Amino acid sequence: MKLEQADIIIEAIKAEAQNMHLKPLTIVVLSADGTVRASIAQTGASPARFAIARGKAEGALTMRCHSRKLAEMAEARPEFFASLNALEEIQGIVAAAGALLVKDSDGALMGSVGISGDTSDNDEACAEAAITAAGLELWQ
Repeated sequence: MKLEQADIIIEAIKAEAQNMHLKPLTIVVLSADGTVRASIAQTGASPARFAIARGKAEGALTMRCHSRKLAEMAEARPEFFASLNALEEIQGIVAAAGALLVKDSDGALMGSVGISGDTSDNDEACAEAAITAAGLELWQ
């Protein structure tokens, strides 16, 4: 994912969050290789939100599924997820809705978007609406 695309996604999330009347959000956009392309914390977002948003985005990217699916997997296999978070290479996965994978026009994975600040369901809804508004698509 290019920096310009990450910026477009963040602006779309900010607009959608305002439309949805969400609490202050922290947003992290990762490229497909896990590089942070952009992040922002809205005024009033709590300090822990960056780590949570990044953990959602990294979990989605690492496991190649949206973070809602990670939450379902973690509930079904808690021992696996406890072990997964103990691995040095992937510490900090947050298994909760709020991160989505983004693809390019050829269907290739571009990266992930993680949001934290409101309810996990609202974080995810905001991300999905913003990704669509930015003219991008969800990776399945």
